[in-house]
Amino acid sequence: MPEHRRLETGVDWMQIDTTPDDWKHADPALLRTMLGQLHLIRAFEERLLTLASQGLVHGPVHSSIGQEGGAVGSIVGLRSEDGVSGSHRGHHQFLAKAIGHVSGGALSLDNLVDQELRAVLKRTMAEILGLAEGFSGGRGGSMHLQWLEAGALGTNAIVGGGVAMAAGNAMAQRRAGTDNITVNYFGDGSAQIGSVLETMNLAAAWKLPFTFFIENNMYAVSTNAEEIAADPRFSVRGQGFGIPSWRVDGMNPLAVHLAMQEAGERMRAGEGPAVVEAEVYRFFHQNGPFPGSAFGYRTKDEEAEWKLRDPLDRMASEMLALDLVDEAGVKAVREQAKDAMQSISEELLESDPEREGKQRIIPALWPDPKTVDNGIRSDEIELAGLESAEPSDIDGTWRDVKFVDAVAQVMDRRMGEDDRILVMGEDVHRLGGGTNGATKGLLENHGADRVIGTPISENAFFGIGTGLALDGRYRPVVEFMYPDFMWVAADQVFNQAGKVRHMFGDNNTVPLVLRTKVAMGIGYGSQHLMDPAGIFATQPGWRIVAASSAADYVGLMNAALALEDPVLVIEHVDLYGKQDSIPEGDLDYIIPPRSAAVKREGSEVTVLTYLSMVHHALEAIEETGVDAELVDLRWLDRASIDWDTIGESIEKTNNVLIVEQGARDTGYGAWLADEIQRRYFDWLDQPIQRVTGGVASPSISKVLERAAIAKTEEVAEGLERVRKNWGGR
Repeated sequence: MPEHRRLETGVDWMQIDTTPDDWKHADPALLRTMLGQLHLIRAFEERLLTLASQGLVHGPVHSSIGQEGGAVGSIVGLRSEDGVSGSHRGHHQFLAKAIGHVSGGALSLDNLVDQELRAVLKRTMAEILGLAEGFSGGRGGSMHLQWLEAGALGTNAIVGGGVAMAAGNAMAQRRAGTDNITVNYFGDGSAQIGSVLETMNLAAAWKLPFTFFIENNMYAVSTNAEEIAADPRFSVRGQGFGIPSWRVDGMNPLAVHLAMQEAGERMRAGEGPAVVEAEVYRFFHQNGPFPGSAFGYRTKDEEAEWKLRDPLDRMASEMLALDLVDEAGVKAVREQAKDAMQSISEELLESDPEREGKQRIIPALWPDPKTVDNGIRSDEIELAGLESAEPSDIDGTWRDVKFVDAVAQVMDRRMGEDDRILVMGEDVHRLGGGTNGATKGLLENHGADRVIGTPISENAFFGIGTGLALDGRYRPVVEFMYPDFMWVAADQVFNQAGKVRHMFGDNNTVPLVLRTKVAMGIGYGSQHLMDPAGIFATQPGWRIVAASSAADYVGLMNAALALEDPVLVIEHVDLYGKQDSIPEGDLDYIIPPRSAAVKREGSEVTVLTYLSMVHHALEAIEETGVDAELVDLRWLDRASIDWDTIGESIEKTNNVLIVEQGARDTGYGAWLADEIQRRYFDWLDQPIQRVTGGVASPSISKVLERAAIAKTEEVAEGLERVRKNWGGR
């Protein structure tokens, strides 16, 4: 018989409950503040549901009625500098943080809503209604509430999507030397999501001052927690990552407060993250004004039992027992809150002239439709004053260098000049500069605190990088070893980093660089070599650069690191070992957006390309004898591409050949061809031609891989197609 020995994690997992003494010894001012906040949040959401029932709220209303105790109890002890973020059901968290900020953490029950608080409540309601005076100009609405001044980092409509970014905020707090903490709220449904679990691992490994606050209301829409988890006590997740965890009755605000106090002391002391699970219950369905029983997935008896545990009633009854308030005082608090929400909402409404007895939102309060695209990216003012130079125009001595060494050297220069920059990614700190040498020397010159090796968890480390960028004190450079891995972290890359600036009304900057390399031609197969330009070009918020020479790379990377936007920097393994040259000196020049380079002048066809295909195109032009004008695009995204240079060339040649190496269907050229035919149709003598790889992703077989990608031969064939369509010239 084998010998069995029970293993222990050595990590605390505790249930915490209050005793009568806890209530007796609690600060009366704290209890009054919690009672006031509970009623303000409840009245706010009740009024919101009324507006929704009248058709005045565009989109869902995920009310937190019934769950207020978890938010109020956990937030009432936080500072304004502490960060809070949540999920789509986040009104209560946002309001608790905002109320605490403007009230200084203490409410007067006799004058519950002063003018400053009233203004904040009005801005919150305006935001949820989609109005211009909201915190994000109405762009965020109910599911994207943000007020950075108050430490409300932003709620998130992707279930579990905001956890990694919030951990990035915690990382920023720690790196900045503060003892501030960050709390992210998510539900039982999120507790199974990969990015959440990946972030638990990293937060623990890096000892981040971060709370994973699980609001366990037992239902993900209509699916009960016991249907989807072997153990629905979701704080058990902490055991697997070495994170101390607390489980608490979320209908008891004081118990939540005490749990957060214990967790907070640990985090502020630098001992790493915590998990707090609060058992709560939403009194209504996933969204809207009806109970879950109306949809058949809950019973009325279950709902009635939970309503007996209403956190507002629990708080009032405990305070009544302690003579801290009387029945009339509780009623007065309730009436003050209701009256405030009623009057606030009325300021946003007027009689609807087209519907007798009905109201509408005052038309003048809507955002100007002309601003719909404002703030997708920065206005590039941050580049003003930097030295802009075309490498071919730089005088003086140049030195020989391999392309990949230029990659490392410009990053070394920037890190030496700007201590906000840090590098994150798999193996970037090992192997003498990562798997290709692109981070060579960075660890030795800047230390492990700024050159950070990560586990294989792109969702978590890219999300953390985004959170660091959003904090504003840091400029993370995140490496994806291969671009195909973006699909692993697609939510963080596209739903989060790409959208966050515009989604929150241009309140945020996102100074983030994502480096990756195209690896076609080296036998790594279908999941390690794609060209991501075509995918990123269709995603809002991203800028894209792709250099064909070492000197270009220096200027493009410098610009990418100066911009306040997420920038994808694409490299190519074919270029890494190429002998090249860069200017002697400090490598401080930039190549700004809208700076395509004409690598060869010509009169017969405009060839548009980037990366290693610039060199293949030059070879093909020489082979065929076609007098082509070769334009190296360098900046590829919609906001940054150089339409002036492209247009001037097309007006001269009247023919276009777009050249790229990768798969046709996901290729960048499809987007570019569409733009060109609409912008320059009258100048074209024939349809736009494309050179691409095949339909399938390249295979491992050397022969099949070569057949699936484009090189010099395919460009030559493309040029001949263009020549054939001239009519035999």
